[in-house]
Amino acid sequence: QLQLVESGGGLVQPGGSLRLSCAASGFTLDRYAIGWFRQTPGIEREGVSCISSLGGSTNYAGSVKGRFTISRDNAKNTVYLQMNSLKPEDTAVYYCAATGTPWGSLSRAGYNYWGKGTQVTVSS
Repeated sequence: QLQLVESGGGLVQPGGSLRLSCAASGFTLDRYAIGWFRQTPGIEREGVSCISSLGGSTNYAGSVKGRFTISRDNAKNTVYLQMNSLKPEDTAVYYCAATGTPWGSLSRAGYNYWGKGTQVTVSS
């Protein structure tokens, strides 16, 4: 069974950091580009970052550029999202998703597999 499982979310103060992980089971991630998305109630799920299947290309939403870093360790079948200088507006459920194309996108279209999400709350 193909699964993506996110972890690493939690409660953090403004200015703090978290590292999210996206672990795959049932398939090898090195053939998939991976995207991170986030969603808050009443707002459409938005793309945060994506990374190509071999890790050579990354992309970020403007709201997180310079603060978030996406990376992958294909040997561990895991993709990471390092989030620094967190702001209250980063509060959301974060999802990872996989697409069978080599290049990722910040659009939800084309992503075949989704995790169930991990909650990130930035609050003092």
